[in-house]
Amino acid sequence: MSDSFYITSPIYYVNAEPHIGHTYTTVVIDTLARYHRLAGEDTFFLTGTDEHGEKIAEVAADRGVPPRQVADEISGAFRSAWEQLGFSYDRFIRTTEDEHIRTVQAFLQKVYDAGEIYFTEYEGLYCVGCERFLTDRDLVDGLCADHERPPEARVESNYFFRMTAHFEWLADYIENHPDFIRPERYRNETLAMLREESGLGDLCISRPKNRLEWGIELPFDDKYVCYVWFDALINYLTGIGYPDDPGFEPRWAVAEHVIGKDILKPHGVYWPTMLRAAGLPPARHLNVHGHWNVDDRKVSKSLGNMISPLVMKEKYGFDAFRYFLLRDMVFGLDANFSEAALISRINADLANNLGNLASRTLNMTERFADGAVPSPGEAGEPELVVQRALPVAAERVDAHLRKFEFHRALEAVMELVDTVNRYLEIRAPWKAAKDPELADQVATALYTSCEALRAVALLMAPFLPETAPVILERLGLPDALSGTRLPDDAARFGALQPGTPTTKGAPLFPRIEVPDGDAD
Repeated sequence: MSDSFYITSPIYYVNAEPHIGHTYTTVVIDTLARYHRLAGEDTFFLTGTDEHGEKIAEVAADRGVPPRQVADEISGAFRSAWEQLGFSYDRFIRTTEDEHIRTVQAFLQKVYDAGEIYFTEYEGLYCVGCERFLTDRDLVDGLCADHERPPEARVESNYFFRMTAHFEWLADYIENHPDFIRPERYRNETLAMLREESGLGDLCISRPKNRLEWGIELPFDDKYVCYVWFDALINYLTGIGYPDDPGFEPRWAVAEHVIGKDILKPHGVYWPTMLRAAGLPPARHLNVHGHWNVDDRKVSKSLGNMISPLVMKEKYGFDAFRYFLLRDMVFGLDANFSEAALISRINADLANNLGNLASRTLNMTERFADGAVPSPGEAGEPELVVQRALPVAAERVDAHLRKFEFHRALEAVMELVDTVNRYLEIRAPWKAAKDPELADQVATALYTSCEALRAVALLMAPFLPETAPVILERLGLPDALSGTRLPDDAARFGALQPGTPTTKGAPLFPRIEVPDGDAD
């Protein structure tokens, strides 16, 4: 297992403020980054904004402002939202940064010098929304399938990247590295794009300045700017210091890209071939998730059905929203969002289960052990069941997270919570406390539940980064996460020292009572 972990979000296009789709992608990455840090791995989490191209120029022209002003405003909105939501990124990159511009131009020059770029005239149907020429497969009833608008007929002289020259290599690479693109359905979809009948040809990588000035100038022809996708993908190299930073090669060797399925083609086809033309290997994995739908339609600005993460944070708390996103979407498949489903998940899992375990454990410790972790007596079979459950849960969480199975990782933690709640029902310390002769049994039950709650909090720390530290602080362990190594520290029973002071605190997730019909 590598001791380094490099993970990237797609850089978000500055034509819309953050919504549930952007948020889910970033929550996934933030969860993984937090876990790998807690596992002791050198972790780097890159995110940012994609700021060039025709769509931004169009918005700026409509508003009568410079494109840079539009880019600054929306990029600022993303950065502000991500900070308010507590994402633990290591770098927020902007494609308008001088460093990125230099990297893109150096990359372009290297590929051009290698003979991988040529100049020719092209005629075709162009979608401004996609910012590319379309093939027949991209059209539905004459409209762009993604943007539901008719493309424009264009004839232009432009620079093209010899992308098709690398298709045979890429198909072989995907076949020989079956986990390169995951889940499998997106691997198969990418292979289909590489077949001749798909109609995918060489990639137009320039736009003439007499039509578009908002972009990075080609280093070998100042009359053209770089196509926004060719520019944007290179951020994954800029962000870790390509080509000269000594940390670049070890990080790139373990690169994990996380994207939504709508941008599979640029990441699954354009990017690996671009890298090969520049003499670089592909990323280790391309991890592709589905879409969040509202009223059975993909979330998008044009449909006006975006869900604001800041609104969800204000109404429900962001940890609860994070939990819902990770628990209710199977990575790779589409999922449906509704506030009714969110409230149901909060009440069932977080209020009635996790929150209940924390409340009853800490309340009874205050009531029956004077607010301090008691010394346990000899463990019986009920205690051994709990003790054996800790390493099982820790190992399952580790295995599922490394395979991007977030819902299964959370299932494993919640099964541990269920085990401890069942244990408390068996031992019933609130009843045993009435009999002085059962004091040792009460102490053992409270120690066991406190220690299991510690393990639950450690395992939940990547998923619930605001709540887990609160649980640990109430257990008298305010600095526990600073020295934690997962999964081992969550698997080990007996780390909590008797005598440690505890605090019961307010409910972690108060139950949400909603009148009939109000949660639709």
